[in-house]
Amino acid sequence: MSDDHSYVIMDPDFHTIDIDPYKHGGSNITGIRFFDPELEHIQNFITSLNEQVKELSEGKIENAIENNGLRFNLALVYDSVILYTSAIKAMGLEEGAENITCDSDESWTFGSTLINHVRTMELDGLTGMVKFDEEGFRSELEVDILEVMAHGFEKIGSWTTEDGFVESRKIVPPVEQEKSESMKGKHFIVLTALSAPYGMLKESSKKLEGNDRYEGFGIEIIEELAKMNEFNYTFDIQADGVYGSYDSKTGKWNGMMEKIMDGRADFAITDLTITAARQKAVDFTSPFMNLGITILYKKPTKQPPDLFSFISPFSYQVWGYLAGAYVGVSALLFILGRFAPEEWQNPYPCIEEPETLDNQWTLANSFWFTLGSVLTQGSEIAPIAISTRMAGSMWWFFTLIMVSSYTANLAAFLTVESKFYAIKSVSDLANNPYEITYGAKKGGATFSFFKESDNLLYQKMYQYMDAHPELMTPTNDIGLERVKSEKENYAFLMESSSIEYLVERNCDVAQVGGLLDSKGYGIAMKKNSPYRQPMSESILQLQEQGKIARMKDKWWKEKRGGGICADDDEGSGDAQPLVLANVGGVFIVLAAGSGLAAICAFIEMIFDVWLTSHRVKVPFKDELIAELKFIFSFSGDVKPVRHRESTGSGSKESKKEENKEGEDPESRRESENRNEIAPSRHSDRSSHSHHNTHSRRQSNAMQIARSRKYSRQYSNKSQLIPEN
Repeated sequence: MSDDHSYVIMDPDFHTIDIDPYKHGGSNITGIRFFDPELEHIQNFITSLNEQVKELSEGKIENAIENNGLRFNLALVYDSVILYTSAIKAMGLEEGAENITCDSDESWTFGSTLINHVRTMELDGLTGMVKFDEEGFRSELEVDILEVMAHGFEKIGSWTTEDGFVESRKIVPPVEQEKSESMKGKHFIVLTALSAPYGMLKESSKKLEGNDRYEGFGIEIIEELAKMNEFNYTFDIQADGVYGSYDSKTGKWNGMMEKIMDGRADFAITDLTITAARQKAVDFTSPFMNLGITILYKKPTKQPPDLFSFISPFSYQVWGYLAGAYVGVSALLFILGRFAPEEWQNPYPCIEEPETLDNQWTLANSFWFTLGSVLTQGSEIAPIAISTRMAGSMWWFFTLIMVSSYTANLAAFLTVESKFYAIKSVSDLANNPYEITYGAKKGGATFSFFKESDNLLYQKMYQYMDAHPELMTPTNDIGLERVKSEKENYAFLMESSSIEYLVERNCDVAQVGGLLDSKGYGIAMKKNSPYRQPMSESILQLQEQGKIARMKDKWWKEKRGGGICADDDEGSGDAQPLVLANVGGVFIVLAAGSGLAAICAFIEMIFDVWLTSHRVKVPFKDELIAELKFIFSFSGDVKPVRHRESTGSGSKESKKEENKEGEDPESRRESENRNEIAPSRHSDRSSHSHHNTHSRRQSNAMQIARSRKYSRQYSNKSQLIPEN
């Protein structure tokens, strides 16, 4: 019921109807009555009748007739009885007819006389003046014309047999009602659609009727607005789910928009988007929800952990700079070590004037020093000069920051699983790198947005959707099913609010990218409707009070399975154990390094055997077998020297023996001392020949041999000089 409806009720008991639900409905309700129940003699009759009924029922019935409950039939019976008894008394009869009915063939002797007498009588009864014409019909009958007003019944005129209808309405200039007063008590038809979560059938084991059958976000908003503006409503469902679009060929709207424009519904609420085209046809309230168009697509798949995820804390560029810094600082230490005088040290301080000085900063040692710092393992090499100490300190500071940064980020890269995003924005979808098909709701506001947009990218997408009508869906639910389907690679364009609702209940889909536009949902009503302002003010008040936000949380995250995917991408807060896939790359590096070390050791052994076999003139195979036998015997950490220069063979050895025989005993002792002291080439190579410590040993041995020789010669000479 609304201002567009008028009703004429011809029930003579119109005044007995409870009109409270219809006082403020806005409809024009007109009726009739034959008497005014507020008149004094009628009220006296009702009071007297109630007292007699109470007495006869011994108090069981207190009010047989309410104050305004006197019905027209009872009043007619009362007037008829009074008229009949008055005619009997006027004719001087002591009693009336006995045992005579209308169906009986017998007649009463005074019957016709009584009828003629009644026609001449006049009586002021409950139903007004009782008077009959020549044909026996009541004459001078007056009927009141009533209308339902906000304060109750109001007499607007009367009708009589002589004058007909005479209007007595008081014309009062209309006064604009403020706020909720313009809607108070009125009844409206509210159109909605079964679209979750805005309008849904209530889940109940009982049979529900009327508005109790529905629930949802939009349903609850209407309930709040009805309480604030004191109006009544009845929900009507848009069966086909069409919200409304303009057909340029027919020049007409369809769906909900058509019903609103035709007056078949007063309001329409659902996920109905406010657009410029719709705004020209109907009025909208202030938006009760703001949103935008975005993409619904499958949730990004988690990629398995990378075996070499320990490299991820630094980018490849940083690793490159780190390697360059390592090489550069190592070369710098090597050069500084050769420049700095303090780095050239006497290997044995017991020799005051050595022939050679040692430097620990060989190229290999320089690289070993910097590598030990990076791996936080240290080194036995310590800088001595100021320049090398300064360079080493700066390198230690550099490695402190780099190692700390690496360690801080390593845990995240080992535990976090990266995701594969087929598309990240609408531009990715338009370019379609993975042959993803996409569409929108047919005839909806989303499709209209792409159609009317002047953006080249959006126009390209509109042309694609227009050329592929099979990708358009009649409802959002069908679009969701196509997105979830494994048979097709499909993305669905729809409003962000609806996507938020679907994502809360479908853990295998997600929103992709940002909003393409900004718009809102509003309540539609007829153009130039007087209810637009009070409804908009009420919606703003609900937003300021936070009620609409609480409603959204309720219907999005709590009701109907909401919230099951809220923590899907969040950790539980507990540390997750690392599996082999997270640290497998470290094992690969260890295995590769160990294998490379074994290969280097084997190559070194083969090369040493080859040198030995050529030096001592023995077969390479025999020497290799002998070396392998010792290696795999695991006989300890002491290795005998099989080939020494002092125990040579052949003519060379015989020549040495002959030379030894020709030498004096003193020369032979010196030669033996040199052979014992001087290490062989084999022994040099087998005990880290590349280390400077061993070069220092060789230099020291030579110094000791020379000093012994000089000391012996000096002692012999002193014995030959005679004493004075």
